[in-house]
Amino acid sequence: MAFDEGRFGLITWLRRRWCPVGERPPWIVQDEYEWLWLYAAVEPTTGTGVFLFLPTVEGQCLEIFLQHLRHELGEGAIGVVLDRSGSHRSGEVNWPQDMHPLYLPPYSPELNPAEQIFRHLRKTLSNVVFTTLDELQNALIDELQQFWEHPTVLLQLTGYPWWVQAVNSNISSSP
Repeated sequence: MAFDEGRFGLITWLRRRWCPVGERPPWIVQDEYEWLWLYAAVEPTTGTGVFLFLPTVEGQCLEIFLQHLRHELGEGAIGVVLDRSGSHRSGEVNWPQDMHPLYLPPYSPELNPAEQIFRHLRKTLSNVVFTTLDELQNALIDELQQFWEHPTVLLQLTGYPWWVQAVNSNISSSP
């Protein structure tokens, strides 16, 4: 499983907009400093995604997410690929049985397929003003719904060829 967390807040994400020549694009901006964190784990070979909203990025929240992930995926060994964030290496985190952290090299977020989920969500929700965190969370849930209904969307976003090949070669070489 590839894991990461993304911060989503009330500050508007701006992207390019088209408008008639000679006119300025209408920008509405929200700049309140309130946010929530979306924890996401994805299996790029199957399209399985597990998501959870939590208030902060701390070892305790990571542990809550790992317990949720264990509950969702059931028994068996699980390797969790993640970056070297301080909260990920915190001594506060008690990893569930048969879950093992696999750390990415430093400064290499592009290797983590879970990053594509956040890029997709930010692109989709850019140029939109949310007045409350509940409104933002509901919009995020609506966008996440497509991943549950159509796992192929998640496969297209996260199915890095080298990842899929490595997983498939490890499965075929297992006794």
